[in-house]
This record gives sequence, C-alpha cells and structure tokens, in this order.
Amino acid sequence: MDLSILKPPPGAVHRKKRLGRGRSSGHGKTCGRGQKGQKARSKVAPWFEGGQMPLVRRIPKRGFKRISKEKYLIVNVEQLNIFKEGQVVTPEVLRERGLIKGRGKVKVLGQGKLHQPLVVRAHSFSKKAESKIREAKGTAEVI
Repeated sequence: MDLSILKPPPGAVHRKKRLGRGRSSGHGKTCGRGQKGQKARSKVAPWFEGGQMPLVRRIPKRGFKRISKEKYLIVNVEQLNIFKEGQVVTPEVLRERGLIKGRGKVKVLGQGKLHQPLVVRAHSFSKKAESKIREAKGTAEVI
C-alpha cells in the first residue's frame, strides 16, 4: 500500500456546475434559480426564516449577565501548606509557585486545613478562610 495510489471512490468527485454559460449549457440565463422571487436573488441571509418569528426571538430569555462582575482567581487554604512557616504570601508569590494563572484579583477560600502560620495578602477572603488562617496563628491582610 502506498499513499500515491490513494484516490476517492468512484462517484465521490463531480465536475463543478458552470452557470451562466449560454442557453445550450442548460444553466444559462437564470442559472437554475428560476424566475424572480426571493430564491432567485443573490443575497438572502442564511438565518432568515421567511418572515416567521426568528428562533432567537422565540426562545425564552432568562437571567442577566453583569458585564462589570469581578472575577477572582481562587486559592484554597490547603494549597497554602506548600509555604514555609511565617512566609509572606502575596499574589506574585502564588503566581510564581503556579497556584494561580494570569492576572486578576485573588480570593482565598476555606477548603482544607492550614498547618503553619503565614502572612497571607489577597484581595478577598471568605470568612471560613480568614478564621482558619487565624487558627493557625497567621494573619490575613486585604490588599
């Protein structure tokens, strides 16, 4: 078997229909579109539904998306156990260690347990996270 001998099966490849090449071609003048009417025109939007109420307007709309919603990069308390005792943890340090990706505000959530005291600086803390950091004799500072 060799790639050079591969070809499509018979009947899979057709010659292009050449339109507008005179009456004797069978596709002259109106080029197979008939006479007048919407389908004879050159431009009909593919989403146009013939005047019936469009699908986008028929389906129910629910909810609301707030454009100005703040998106936080999330870190859990248990992920902070990789740092040494008494270390200052900032968003830059978290980025270097690969705990967060990209730029943005950092929020610390309270999943897991913290084993050593740390100074954690972030844009936001959940109440549970703040209490767990304090339990471990650390401090939670809002930037």
